[in-house]
Amino acid sequence: MNSTRVEDRIIVALDFDSAAAARCLVERLGEHASFYKIGLQLLTAEGPAVVRELITAGKQVFLDLKLHEIPNSVAGAVAACGALGVSFVTVHASGGSAVLRAAVDAARPFPQLRVLALTVITSLRDEDLAEIGVGATVKQQVLRLAQLAARAGCHGVVASPQEAAFLRQALPLDMLIIAPGTQMPGEKGNDQARIATPVEALRAGATHLVVGRGVTKAPDPLAAFVAICDHCNK
Repeated sequence: MNSTRVEDRIIVALDFDSAAAARCLVERLGEHASFYKIGLQLLTAEGPAVVRELITAGKQVFLDLKLHEIPNSVAGAVAACGALGVSFVTVHASGGSAVLRAAVDAARPFPQLRVLALTVITSLRDEDLAEIGVGATVKQQVLRLAQLAARAGCHGVVASPQEAAFLRQALPLDMLIIAPGTQMPGEKGNDQARIATPVEALRAGATHLVVGRGVTKAPDPLAAFVAICDHCNK
């Protein structure tokens, strides 16, 4: 799952409201990109057909559901992801160990499926955690939730690139670390607070990167994707 080819470690986020727009980007990237993330926007707009289309075309799919429900509901959703042929699915680690274990158990019949525990979303800072009653810093909370995920048997975690280095030291070596919130040098900022460049994230220990607007909003998405790969290969 952790390919040595940087192109296979960069997951392009299909944050669109229609399958037509997503399909257009996938066609423009062609054989260069092999891994795509589908989130709630596209899934709500188009349903699972867009997932099946990508998998039929030989692409890997990260279904970013951010599941946060009772264990039985989470298990059912994870099993449905496995039946679709999805490679990655996200579950909120803050749901607790019972939820995480239920997700891992539900994924067992599907060898290709990896359960990723979402730690703290990249738009949150220390003061945002305090606002919702979490007394820990972002770093403390990410580490706590990541270690909980490891004990529950999750295959990986999702955290910002700023946490990748200490997570790589704290987690089992075979655990995946997926880092959204990467931006190329000079790229305009957005609503993600905890960011780094793609090469910084990989050097810190991230196994996969999620890139979105830097590719999808670029005048030439293929050139932007190739530039990110070249940046990471330096």
